[in-house]
Amino acid sequence: MKTTDSITPQSTVQRPARLPEGARRATGGGLAGGAGGDGIPAPDPEVVPQKPRRRLTAQYKLRILAEADRCTDSRQIGQLLRREGLYSSSLTRWRRLRDQGLLDAMAPKTRGRKPAEKNPLAGELAKLQKENERLRKQLWRAERIIEVQKKISQILDADLGLESNK
Repeated sequence: MKTTDSITPQSTVQRPARLPEGARRATGGGLAGGAGGDGIPAPDPEVVPQKPRRRLTAQYKLRILAEADRCTDSRQIGQLLRREGLYSSSLTRWRRLRDQGLLDAMAPKTRGRKPAEKNPLAGELAKLQKENERLRKQLWRAERIIEVQKKISQILDADLGLESNK
């Protein structure tokens, strides 16, 4: 007869759901409760899905251009670009705008659909259209009244003509 209690598979070994409070992790870093040994809480593990878009002001662009102009070597410009997280094409575009004197153009542009400009005559146009519709209805009623009056006149003339012949 064979006994099976000498070796147990690892899948059947039950581990505690949580380490006892104050116990150290096997990796050697901090307590099991999520805080480090110095009382600083662990960083939030959630990652932001998309980095927010940067808004670069005209003052920032001018400051970077001034720093780039002070650089004497291309390596220094490369270090500046890496430090600020910029591309060399941005510097080229900003220099061109600065040389043209378009400081307003260096301000960040709003993205998306631009709001439609309101027509200054739109209020007057709506008022005139409403008045036009009211006058059309009034004209239609006046024409119906005139038609009825004509028919009544024709009926009365016909009646009068018959009675005068008798």
